[in-house]
Amino acid sequence: MEKRKSDKPEIGQNPIPEPSVALAPAQKKRLEVLKQFRVLLRSIKRHYQWIEKECGMSGAQLWAMTEIAEAPGIKVSDLAKQLGVHLSTASNMLRRLEELSLVKRIRTGKDHRVVQLLLTAKGEKTLGRAPRPLVGVLQQALADLPPRRLDSLHAELSEVIRLMKFKDTEAHSTPLSEL
Repeated sequence: MEKRKSDKPEIGQNPIPEPSVALAPAQKKRLEVLKQFRVLLRSIKRHYQWIEKECGMSGAQLWAMTEIAEAPGIKVSDLAKQLGVHLSTASNMLRRLEELSLVKRIRTGKDHRVVQLLLTAKGEKTLGRAPRPLVGVLQQALADLPPRRLDSLHAELSEVIRLMKFKDTEAHSTPLSEL
């Protein structure tokens, strides 16, 4: 007696044969670039997850502490510029770092409106133990690019963004660790 074949495919068996699709060179290149973006974004995400696990703070907070350590007494507005974020974003980040006793604000000037930032002893110790690179993997890679290549990358990404039908221009001042 002949064994009847089941309509269900066996595990690992593909019931429909894959058609052989030849990709045009331009399509192949687009897919390769898309894969590069995936590697880039996933690497950033994993780095920030690792930072969070290792030192209990976001990558942006660690970067802020690095900037403060490199320029003790930096003003909040200057820190926001260094990080490429909105002033309110920097202030919120600093509030959390103060709660953790890692950063302190010192008010100066006649009217005490100027706020300077310093790391606390705990902040210096935390920064010394923090995983490297302190500024984030993408920021470090961009810093390592020769100026001409960075200019070229900037121009090409600007064009890609221009061609996108939907774009969130508000994201330009959002820390990568919050995307």
